[in-house]
Amino acid sequence: MPSCNVLDVEPQSSIPAGEVFKDKQGIERGILGAYNSLQSLSYYGRTYPIFADLAADNLSHPANATAVAYAEVDNNAILPENATVDGMWTAIYDGLNVANNVIVQVPKMSDMSDAEKNKALGELYFLRALHHFNLLNFFGAVPLKTEPTVGVENVNVPRDATDVVYTQIIQDLRFASENLPAGGTKIRASKHAANALLARVFLYKKDYENAIAYASQVIDNGGYDLLDNYADIFASEGTDETIFEVDFTALDRNRIAEYNFPLTLNGRREVEPAADLIAAYTAADERKNASIAYAGTLPYAIKYDDLSTGSDNFIVLRLAEMYLIRAEARASVNGPADLIREDVNVVRNRSGLGNITSSAYPELLSTIESERRLEFAFEGHRWFDLVRTGRAVDVLPTVTSANQTLFPIPLSEILTNTHPGMTQNPGYQ
Repeated sequence: MPSCNVLDVEPQSSIPAGEVFKDKQGIERGILGAYNSLQSLSYYGRTYPIFADLAADNLSHPANATAVAYAEVDNNAILPENATVDGMWTAIYDGLNVANNVIVQVPKMSDMSDAEKNKALGELYFLRALHHFNLLNFFGAVPLKTEPTVGVENVNVPRDATDVVYTQIIQDLRFASENLPAGGTKIRASKHAANALLARVFLYKKDYENAIAYASQVIDNGGYDLLDNYADIFASEGTDETIFEVDFTALDRNRIAEYNFPLTLNGRREVEPAADLIAAYTAADERKNASIAYAGTLPYAIKYDDLSTGSDNFIVLRLAEMYLIRAEARASVNGPADLIREDVNVVRNRSGLGNITSSAYPELLSTIESERRLEFAFEGHRWFDLVRTGRAVDVLPTVTSANQTLFPIPLSEILTNTHPGMTQNPGYQ
């Protein structure tokens, strides 16, 4: 069957942009469509968060499960023709193309003020930055897309260096931070959502001073609060702790619970909590029972547990991460040990754990790594944490080479994108 690359995404039956984007109402519909891209089952609707724990040591692929693509990720032996990885790549680039198609129309709207245009662009730039950042974390250097693709023009493009992509991500998020309101619904971008994502971006980029600054902005000025009960974060939507969520409904459902729940509860059980993760929780840690349940002797993840309708929102950003980002960034530059401990202890104490007392930076960084694993289990952080800190080879028995810390560029992209700069990641040729 013929296949298309990431840029050839416009269906033949598309309505011309000039007919859709006539006024601010058309732009609003376009923005909602850009958010809808996050709901893809190949994106936040299933694959993206599960793979980010499955490639690490938080989830494993049961012996009697059926999805071969998931077994490859669990074993860190991914083939370039892995269809599920291909689906994730395509879904994210589809999301980029939707956002870019709306972005180019915003300046043309005569019934929108400059402030309204900047707010619209702020939301779209936030989404564009999120898409590019997620691609970087799985694949490394990727094609940077800031213009819409229509038809078959300019579909053959090279991979851009990670620094180039990071520069665009930061530029987009800073614009969003400057032009979005501080408040509003959690399922749309805000000033603080942009700042929170900037904090994460700078931590991953090892720009620790900026990571500290942006995390502090969210902690000090965002108006968010850690919930007293850890389980309550996932019991309802839009809590005081969450900063940005992907909206799911019965009509636009996710399949996270379906892939986590056991067969006896009508799930598929393609993944299960890793034994090593289960053992990492202490008896006093309230996060364990809020994250893992049992069907008989079979453990399964329960943070996202709406199996019947798949309408529980997925949390992309929440306040606890800002405390741990600030703690890690400070520890990475040998900052004040008392402030580092204070941020870590805020998160630990909420889960029923006592204070840490160490002042040694290697021990503090090790503790923060452990806290991030337990705090964000099944939220799609662990693989990226191990890769960005260079710890994947040391921690994961299935990762024996740095080549395995990047996923392969999908074979369909390599075959159809004829630009000489579209190369495969090392180890997958």
